[in-house]
This record gives sequence, C-alpha cells and structure tokens, in this order.
Amino acid sequence: MIQIKEEQLSVEEAIKYVSYPACGGINTFVGTVRNSTKGRNVLHLEFEAYPAMAILELKKIAERAKNEFGAFEIAILHRIGKVEIGEAAVVIAVSSPHREASFAACKFAIDTLKNTVPIWKKEIFEDGEVWVSAHP
Repeated sequence: MIQIKEEQLSVEEAIKYVSYPACGGINTFVGTVRNSTKGRNVLHLEFEAYPAMAILELKKIAERAKNEFGAFEIAILHRIGKVEIGEAAVVIAVSSPHREASFAACKFAIDTLKNTVPIWKKEIFEDGEVWVSAHP
C-alpha cells in the first residue's frame, strides 16, 4: 500500500493492510503536524510532491525494507496539500514475524523517505511562510 493523497490518512487502514497471521510484530510511525518550530507558531503545513516519482521512490523503500530487514508487508501513506495541526502527514506500518525487523524496517522507511522522496513541505506561520529542505 503506497499512497500520496490529499485526504486524511488512516492509521487503521495501514495496520489492517499489513496484518497477517504469520506476523507477530507490527510497527507504526505517524508523523503529525506540530504547532511550532524553532520558536515560531505554525498555523499549518502545505505539502507538494512529484507524485509519479514519489510513488516510485516509496515502492523502492518498501522493497528494500522487505529485502534488507525482513519486513513481511509495508504501507507508506503521505499527505499532500494543506495539513492542519495535529493531523497525520505521514503514516508507515510494517509487519514482520518478529518485532526487531518491524522496528528496523519502519525506522529505515521514514529516514529514507525524508532523504530521497520528492515531497516538499512549506511551513505557514502567523508572520510568513518558509519552504523546508526536504533532504538535509
């Protein structure tokens, strides 16, 4: 399950997708919009993406998570458009037979997503806005 969408993300849908009887570990990461950054009040975030390339890169991440960490199944969902404070901007769910693999694969997925996937974030403040470097 790889999705880039403007609608709210469902953690429950991601968990249901990765659930299998052979898997004893499911790890999730939910990245939500916080109300401040670097001492400035954030009103909301806006995300833009190059969808075709983003989907391709997310699929590569999912395959690597399976091959390198032993993940059984993975769901990666990311919002685009306006995302309000407290809403999920990204959801990752990973299942594996044992917890160690699900933790490692989930961490790998979010870290790699942040560094490679063409999704850009703009922070909207009370007194302006700024594009945040997606790839440190």
